[in-house]
Amino acid sequence: MKVKKHEKFEGVFLINGKLATLNLLPGETVYGEELVKFGEKEYRIWDLWRSKPAAAIKKGIKEFPIKKGIKILYLGIASGTTASHFSDIVEKEGIIYGVEFSERVLRELIPIAEKRGNIIPILGDARKPEEYRNIVIEKVDVVYCDVASPDEIELFIRNSLEFLKPKGYGMIAIKSRSIDVLKKPEEIYKEARKKLENFFEILDFVRLDPYDKDHGFFVLKFK
Repeated sequence: MKVKKHEKFEGVFLINGKLATLNLLPGETVYGEELVKFGEKEYRIWDLWRSKPAAAIKKGIKEFPIKKGIKILYLGIASGTTASHFSDIVEKEGIIYGVEFSERVLRELIPIAEKRGNIIPILGDARKPEEYRNIVIEKVDVVYCDVASPDEIELFIRNSLEFLKPKGYGMIAIKSRSIDVLKKPEEIYKEARKKLENFFEILDFVRLDPYDKDHGFFVLKFK
């Protein structure tokens, strides 16, 4: 078995060609993922089919701004599959503010957040950042958005204007069918790029097929 650091991205590892992160809580799984012990360390295999950032890395994204010690605002955190890997990477020094609209889904995240200590679950509507301004009391290094909604780009921009540091990074996973079921995905991504370019420098874009059909993934830098 071979474990090696990803050549470009901090906190990301390759184990026999599979993506992995160093487990913040050895012995604990979050979503039934495979655990791999190597020496004194334990790694969690990062499932490409269940996590869009993992799929983006596999598809060759050139920038991935998640690093040790940073602060992240995660819009659409759901039950914490992807967030748990971000949690591994940012370690105890980092923090993830996770906004989720569904109370039922957020309930699944709470025990994970309590154990990990670096995830703050927020029940809220990402369209209304003023609702959680009193919880996210600092500017963040990264805003990540995975909200399947026709107004996803607008709410992502709104939250970035509210919470993202100058020259901070954005990542957004766009489900083209949620924005317009009649248009081709290519058209949706082109329109998204135009809107995003008003506020961000586009660092990279990849399509996530076959891992997530009709999804695109942008990595951005706040102007």
